[in-house]
Amino acid sequence: MVKEKHVLVIFPHPDDEAFGVSGTISKYIHDGTPVTYACLTLGEMGRNLGNPPFATRETLPTVRKDELQEAARVMGIDDLRMLGYRDKTIEFLADDVLVDEFTNLIEELNPSLVISFYPGYSVHPDHDATAEAVVKTLKNIEASKRPKLYCIAFSRNCIEDLGEPDITIDVESFAEKKMAAIGAHRSQTQEFLAAMQEGLTNQVPEILERLYTEKMWTYTF
Repeated sequence: MVKEKHVLVIFPHPDDEAFGVSGTISKYIHDGTPVTYACLTLGEMGRNLGNPPFATRETLPTVRKDELQEAARVMGIDDLRMLGYRDKTIEFLADDVLVDEFTNLIEELNPSLVISFYPGYSVHPDHDATAEAVVKTLKNIEASKRPKLYCIAFSRNCIEDLGEPDITIDVESFAEKKMAAIGAHRSQTQEFLAAMQEGLTNQVPEILERLYTEKMWTYTF
């Protein structure tokens, strides 16, 4: 894994980071690289309220804020930015709102790497809108000064259209932190975490691969 001077992670929802790159984040922090996580919303429109339910529609924003802060603590993130946008409205924001937000972050932090979703290949409208704004922001930066962009994609056609991921990060040494980060978002992840734990116990190859490796695409401008 290339040594970075600062990594900026941008996702719209609490738990996006846990599923996709919590091992990678933990590894960067372990290696001494500062990581800033900018999370756009509190995921207040999340479908799950716990199993059995322990949150309500009224309390879910507070619950998910606490879960996000715990996940950040588990991964070792000291710089968590909760940007205060409303869940399931990102696609409706004016074009320049997120570009201005992300431009300010990049000017402040001067990251060498940004991690987000791949526009058009990340299923949820909030995911794609966030990704499109990240790409637009970075396109505005002179190529010689532009940070790299690593993207997560998981739509059904992503391999067909994009090819195989060109970034594969071995996070086996951070599997415990990854499981803990996923588990921190327990209002949303209890069933998923149980399936992961069962797969780990039974050494199911697909589960082990998902737990021990994190794959992304380098976005080409």
